[in-house]
Amino acid sequence: MASEFNHVNGLQLIARAHQLVNEGFKWHFRDKSVVTVWSAPNYCYRCGNVASIMNLGEDLNPKFTIFSAVPDDQRAVPGATGRRADYFL
Repeated sequence: MASEFNHVNGLQLIARAHQLVNEGFKWHFRDKSVVTVWSAPNYCYRCGNVASIMNLGEDLNPKFTIFSAVPDDQRAVPGATGRRADYFL
């Protein structure tokens, strides 16, 4: 189904997000017509997943960079200022 959709619409790949993938990215079909990329390591500080970034070069072949969350003891927490950022106003 995805291959047909891609062909009809002149696409080679559907890249999607907003669905947790423990391995950072996941191909959904043998022909690699759909991929999910997840870029939030250790989602909600409890899932233990890795994350990835998909890079496309001039050859349009996706290459993935996998990364883990910063360990808890090395994570910097921004200080609370007591005021809301302007984008919430």
